[in-house]
Amino acid sequence: MTVSAALADASAAANASAPDAPFFIVMNAGSGRRQADETRLTLAREFGAAGRRFELRVVDNPRRLAAAAREAAEHARAQGGVLVGAGGDGTLCTVAEAALNAGVPFGVLPRGTFNYFSRDHGIPADLDASTKLLLDARAYPVQVGYVNDRMFIVNASLGLYPKLLEDREAYKRQFGRSRLVALGSALFTLLRRHRRLHLHIEHEGRTREVRSSTLFVGNNRLQLEQVGMAEARAVEQGLLVAITPRPIGRLAHLLLSLRGAAGRLADSDHIESFTFDRITVTRPSRGVRPRARRRRVKVAADGEIAWLDMPLEFRVSDRPLLLLKPEPAVAEANRS
Repeated sequence: MTVSAALADASAAANASAPDAPFFIVMNAGSGRRQADETRLTLAREFGAAGRRFELRVVDNPRRLAAAAREAAEHARAQGGVLVGAGGDGTLCTVAEAALNAGVPFGVLPRGTFNYFSRDHGIPADLDASTKLLLDARAYPVQVGYVNDRMFIVNASLGLYPKLLEDREAYKRQFGRSRLVALGSALFTLLRRHRRLHLHIEHEGRTREVRSSTLFVGNNRLQLEQVGMAEARAVEQGLLVAITPRPIGRLAHLLLSLRGAAGRLADSDHIESFTFDRITVTRPSRGVRPRARRRRVKVAADGEIAWLDMPLEFRVSDRPLLLLKPEPAVAEANRS
């Protein structure tokens, strides 16, 4: 059975969580102590009024987030509960992976800057509304991707894009979290010199040679639509979307980014893209010793940076994530 067929079958069997299912919420304290206090008060009010049990874990150390999510997921599995992530896309991915591995439903309280994952699935950004949604939403299967053993729910990339993310976080620490700060950071990074990747991409028995500043793999229809990619709906058909800019200069890169911001990226002659369910990315050998070819590479997955061993395998997970979200028609109307 194909991944898309499995998602369709699972979607038909979507159901609501038990009316007394407890919620186990994991929140990254990096969102701010004020946000954590606001979240706790809202949960106590809404869940208390509905007579639902909940447990909120605010994680102060980002390195403890994955472990805290796994612990909460085990509690959710043992008690027939729901695991909930509160934060931005990076936090949500970490908590979602724990939910997927434990086989429990996953809920979302969007607390980030861009919130691509929640917006794509019609989950409201308003804290009161997203909390109320958890009380009666049904669990629907949604697609997730992997690069090697690292899961992503929005995108994964290597090359220039991880550098953009690193610089963005540095700017946010200095100037605060806002979309304007993120834009300024991106402009600064694009105008600096950057290295080009030389990769071999194996796909459906064929190998293509790629020379580019970045390899971007998208798993989010909304994000892909916003930059103007025609393949955006392929995500709903069990596929991922790969995007690579052709070799161009710094000014051309900046203009390309502006075109993407205007939703016209696919119109550019400087972009190559294709859809897939699995690809393998390697470096050309050219006499390089095997150990050198296996060296680690910096990869960004949902805004979080990691060093992974080559070769890289990007793939659609054969298991869907069960996400509490609005009914399909409502979710489509809420997408923004």
